[in-house]
Amino acid sequence: MAATQNLSDSDQSSLSDRSAPGRSWNRSLRVAENKRKKNEAEDPFVLALKYFSDVEAGTPVTGNDELERNLELVEKVAFSRGLSPEAISVMLEFAMSLRMGNAPCVRVLKCLIPATVVPQEAVVRAVGWLGVGKIPITTQVLFIKWVLTVFDMVDAKDQLRAIYGFIFSFVTEENLCPFICHLLYLLTRKESVRVFRVRKLLELQSKLGRQPFLLHLLSLYKVFCPELVTLSIPSQMKSGFKNHMSPWKSALIAVQKRNGSQVASNMGLVFTNKDKSNSKKRKHCHLELPPLRSVVNKEAQTNSSRKVVPLVQLRTFAQLLENMHCIELPAQMGSLLGSSLALHYLDCVQDESALLRLNFWLGYALHEELLFCADGGAGQDTEETLQFLNRLLSSQHFLQEGFSSSEAFLYKFLSVWDGALLCPQVLGLLSNIPVVPSSQIGRLLFEPLMQLFLTSSLFFKCGLLECLNTMLLKWLTWHSVYALEDDLDISLNSHTSINMTLSGFKDSVMELVHFVGRLATVGLQLEGYHSLLLNFTLGFYETVCDTFQKYGLPLVIIPPAGVFYPALFSTDPVSVDRLAYIMHRYKVNLASAKNQEKLTEQAFHINRQTYCEFNNYLVIMVNCLWNSKMFHPAMGLQLGDELLLKSSVPQHWERFNLIHHPAFMSYAVDFHQKCWPEKKNMDLSSITHSKPWSWYLEYLFTQGFDGLKHFFKSNIIRQRTTGEGQEETQQS
Repeated sequence: MAATQNLSDSDQSSLSDRSAPGRSWNRSLRVAENKRKKNEAEDPFVLALKYFSDVEAGTPVTGNDELERNLELVEKVAFSRGLSPEAISVMLEFAMSLRMGNAPCVRVLKCLIPATVVPQEAVVRAVGWLGVGKIPITTQVLFIKWVLTVFDMVDAKDQLRAIYGFIFSFVTEENLCPFICHLLYLLTRKESVRVFRVRKLLELQSKLGRQPFLLHLLSLYKVFCPELVTLSIPSQMKSGFKNHMSPWKSALIAVQKRNGSQVASNMGLVFTNKDKSNSKKRKHCHLELPPLRSVVNKEAQTNSSRKVVPLVQLRTFAQLLENMHCIELPAQMGSLLGSSLALHYLDCVQDESALLRLNFWLGYALHEELLFCADGGAGQDTEETLQFLNRLLSSQHFLQEGFSSSEAFLYKFLSVWDGALLCPQVLGLLSNIPVVPSSQIGRLLFEPLMQLFLTSSLFFKCGLLECLNTMLLKWLTWHSVYALEDDLDISLNSHTSINMTLSGFKDSVMELVHFVGRLATVGLQLEGYHSLLLNFTLGFYETVCDTFQKYGLPLVIIPPAGVFYPALFSTDPVSVDRLAYIMHRYKVNLASAKNQEKLTEQAFHINRQTYCEFNNYLVIMVNCLWNSKMFHPAMGLQLGDELLLKSSVPQHWERFNLIHHPAFMSYAVDFHQKCWPEKKNMDLSSITHSKPWSWYLEYLFTQGFDGLKHFFKSNIIRQRTTGEGQEETQQS
């Protein structure tokens, strides 16, 4: 104080000069704040919200111009930029309290388009108004539909779960029951499952029948508490919760895109109550993966006795392992497809409730936005659809299994698919389908695929064969991992209770292999035995030939003649080499099965016809490629002597050996030039001599024909002779 009093006049003047800017800044802030408050007080939208907040009950509606003006203003703001959380709270309280009757209530509910989030407290208060008994049932249904539409935008769910019992009490209302069950499905946790609730749902089922919405809620109850739900739940059910077109969905997407500065002018998403022409048009508005968000707010987490860690807060796999049993899943399960950690969680924990919720979300997205679009929305190969399906495919590859909802979608989609739309993605999803019972596989898969195959291009045929090969590989790999040695029962899916006996699995595999054999036989004829299609066919039979040795399945299926002969007489040496490798592996599998049959009594028995077919093919290949005895009477393939004479082909019995075969003649010519460079006249028959023949074989093997190498070593015993040729015998 004294120091201040002793300041000179000049010091005091300089101090006042320095503090002047600070006082000026504070004054500017106060002026700006006062101006903002004045503008807010004069903002028509703020005044409209104040009107709905302060309006008294019983205020007349008819002839009320002020109500009409304020309500139109709120509707305009809602459909243009969305309502703030405070506006949602005010308008929802006004509507559900029925201060001015039911007509304004319905109109307000239809314009509740949130801009960001929906306050949980407002939803809880609105649910409380349902118990008053004044709200008409149609308005109650409309309100529950709105809650389901904005469920993922509610900022927290803890208070809603706290009134789970109050919400459950409305399942007895027949008109509300489907929507209440849907809401309960989203809110259910293990602690929510009680005996009296299961009993009530079973009682409703006996009254209403086996309704899908009741079965889906009971299936979730059974996941959490299987001892309480003894009801047998069907393995495949129709979508339990229908997509009810509401006045909020498209408008909500439009608001979100507009607020996010996304151009959506060409998407046709804007929807108003007057726009009836676009009410049935849906563009892929649900094909975007939702962001991974927490459903637990910070206050609820601190007040809760149970530690909960939102999945969105985890960054590393180590953190996932540390918090594996206290993870809070997101509100919208579709966001799991966009997170590798979330997929790790599904794979490690195998949470049945999470898979049920994820399958429900995925089933809705695929069916409603791709299959059932009234405007043929799936007909447009949009970037959004491609990204969604590619993400789904990568998730399925990560989990090494498909989702049941995508399987159900494909069974319906194949019947209307043209084979061109999203072809790589659809074939990728098709290859992940689990084992289909043999009694249903023809109707679900073979009939639509056969029609597409016969009317499609060469490249689609190749793609379909590759898809079916991948499907078979996954079936066989899955069998080799999950088959039980004791009772030979196989779980079709690690997340379901469906079982199939080994004989049933073998029947499904046989049906698939025989189906591909028919496809390949017809397809090769239609495409003029194109080498590309032939190689995809042989790729499939490379999988089939090793079903016993490599995958432990007691089954051996020989390829049909329509595949064997085109490969044997192909002009492409790669095809002949692959056929030789396939025949070599067939012999290894058959020999192993025969040895096992001799050693153990429980070994499976191979049909004698299978051995006969293989031996016939083997004799034909050896006599054709090695012994130069093509078209001999002992061969299975014969031509009339008159026809052979008319062909004017000299020494026709040698035309398909390793020297004169159309696939290997260029190699024989090259070998002859390297072996006898001084000869001007080429005599390919000189290669048949003992030493040149051995050199020629080694030359072919150095060219990468390992299939021929394995085939000859396992089936040919060479006996050297003193004559010019060589003598061979087939190994038994």
